Amino acid sequence: MKFVLEVSIDKGKTAEDTVGELGRILRYWGGNLGHYELKPGDGSAVYDSDYQEVGQWRIDDGDAS
Repeated sequence: MKFVLEVSIDKGKTAEDTVGELGRILRYWGGNLGHYELKPGDGSAVYDSDYQEVGQWRIDDGDAS
């Protein structure tokens, strides 16, 4: 299984804002792990603190190389 997370954070944010936003996104996603089987084909949009779509995560079939 291969886990892929792609997130684009506003370039206008400060480094501190970027770190905080990414941390919030990862905590939110981690808190929802129980809602997914984490099998190939699973995935969902990723949202920032303003509830704007900023990326996606997905599970691909195959190795992680």
